Amino acid sequence: MEHSTAVQEISVRVADFHRRQLPFRIYHGATNSTRPSNRSLSNTVSTEALSHVLKVDTDCCTAIVEPNVCMDALLAATQAHGLVPLVVVEFPNISVGGAFSGTSGESSSFREGFFDHTVNWVEIVLGDGQVVKAYNDRVNTHSDPGDKRSDLFWGAASSFGTLGVVTLLEIRLKKAQPLVELQYYVTSNMNEAVRVFQEAGDDPATEYLDGIVYSRSKIVVCAGKQVPQSSNVKPRNFTRRQDDWFYLHVERIAQSKTSDRENSLRMPDAVDYIPLTDYLFRYDRGGFWVARYAFRYFCVPFNFLTRWLLNRFMHTKVMYHALHVSGLARRYIIQDVGVPISTASEFLDWLDRPENFAQYPLWLCPLPPGSAGGLEGQSMNNGKAVDVETQKTHKTQLLNFGIWGPAATIDPAGFVAQNRQLEQKVHNLGGKKWLYAHTYYAEEEFWAIYDKPGYDSLRNKYHAQHLPSLFDKVRVRESDLPGAHRGEFETGWKGSVKRALWDVWPFCGLYGVYKAWRGGDYLLQKETPRQKAD
Repeated sequence: MEHSTAVQEISVRVADFHRRQLPFRIYHGATNSTRPSNRSLSNTVSTEALSHVLKVDTDCCTAIVEPNVCMDALLAATQAHGLVPLVVVEFPNISVGGAFSGTSGESSSFREGFFDHTVNWVEIVLGDGQVVKAYNDRVNTHSDPGDKRSDLFWGAASSFGTLGVVTLLEIRLKKAQPLVELQYYVTSNMNEAVRVFQEAGDDPATEYLDGIVYSRSKIVVCAGKQVPQSSNVKPRNFTRRQDDWFYLHVERIAQSKTSDRENSLRMPDAVDYIPLTDYLFRYDRGGFWVARYAFRYFCVPFNFLTRWLLNRFMHTKVMYHALHVSGLARRYIIQDVGVPISTASEFLDWLDRPENFAQYPLWLCPLPPGSAGGLEGQSMNNGKAVDVETQKTHKTQLLNFGIWGPAATIDPAGFVAQNRQLEQKVHNLGGKKWLYAHTYYAEEEFWAIYDKPGYDSLRNKYHAQHLPSLFDKVRVRESDLPGAHRGEFETGWKGSVKRALWDVWPFCGLYGVYKAWRGGDYLLQKETPRQKAD
C-alpha cells in the first residue's frame, strides 16, 4: 500500500507537468554522476521515498525492489536469503534505479552484461502520468504479460529518466557463497591480458572478471568465483579503516611478480579469499583510485597513516558530495568506454601518449557481445530495439576502459579538445562510451551515434516529448568546463567571499570537504525567489 500511494503521488505530479508541457528532472537523493546538477524543487519529481526491498522470492531467485534501494541494502536483503544479484555495481550507494537507467556494470558483467540485462521488468510512470510495466524480452519470466512493452524496457535502460520515472524493478538473483576466491594473473602487455581474459571467461567456474592496468607492461587480470567458508584460509578484507585499498594491494602483487604467460593459465600469481561483500565493494574506499588525486590536490602525503586518518572522506558517497559542491570534477577526464577487444592493444598504445592521457591505473572489464543496453547498445526501428549486424558494438566482445584522472590542461579549449579526441578515437575503433560520464559530442554527432529517429519515436509513443532529451541530460555545457568559476553564488557576504576566493587554491577544495563533512542535500540547487514563485 505504501508503494502504491507513493507511485500515485508521483503519477499525479508527472501528469501535472505533462498538462503544462513542462520538463522535469528526477531526484533520487544521491548520485554517482560527476555532472553538475540542474535540479531544483520546482522542476523535480522526487522518488526519494521509494527505497524498500518489497520481496525476495527464494523459489524464483528474484527480488522486487524500489528504485532508490542502494546496492549495499539490496545485497544485505538478498544475502539474508542466501542469494546475491547477478550484477552488483561496485559502489554501495549506487541505487538499483540509477544502475538500470544509467549504464552500470561490474566484474560479473563479462558473463551477465550490464545491470539492465539482469532486470526482468520495470514499473514506470510515463510522461503523461500513466503507470505501466515494461518487460525484458530476452528472459523467460514465470508469466506472460501479453504486451511486454519491451521497446520501452530497452529504451528506458540507459536513457537517464528521459522516457519516464522508474518506480519498481524485478531483479534476478543467484545462490550466494560467503567468500570469493580471487586469482591474480600478472601480464606484461595487453595482448597477453586479452588472452587471459578470454581463457578465464571460457572457464564456466569463473563468475567475476576484471583487470587493472598499471602501465603498458604491467596489467593484472583478476578472475574470481564464489566458494564456501573454509577454516583453512584467512579472509582478506577491503572495507574496514585498517584495510588496504584494493588497487594498492593488487599493485603490490604486480610489482612482486614477473610472470611468463606463454603457456596460459596454469598457475595464478596470487590468490585471495575475500568475503563476498568486501569483494563486491572493494573499490568503494578510494573510488577505485580517484581519491588519491585529492591527496595530491591538498599536498597531503599519500600513505597508510593519512589514508587511515582520512578514511571517512575516502568512501565514494562522501567523495562525490565533495566533487559536486567544489566543482573539481570539471578539471578531470571522467570517461568509461568500450572498444572491441581486438583493438584493446591499439587503444592502450594511444592512451599511453602524453597528449592523449598517459595516466595509470586504468580499469578493464570485458563485456559480452550485445551487453550494452538501451540506446548505447542497439539501434531502433520505429521505436523497437533490434539487433543491427553492421553495428560493431552489438556483435563484438567489448573491453571496457575506465579512464579517470586530471586533464592535461584546465584551459577550456584544451580540455574539450582532449575529451573530443578520446571520443573520436573510440568511435573510430568501433566502440561506444557510456553516458554516465562526461559527454562532449556536438548534438548532430551525438544523434548520429545514438539514433535520434528511434529515440524520438519512443518519446512520442510514450508521451515523453516534453521531458529533457538524452542529449540535454548528458551533454557538458560551457559553464561546466574548467577555468574561472562560471556559476552563480548566493547573495550576501557568503556569496561575496566565495566569489572572491573560489578560484584561489585550495578554497573550493576545502569548501567541498566542509560540505561533505557537514552532509545534507547537495543535489537540489537553491532557488531564487522568482523560481519559487514560478
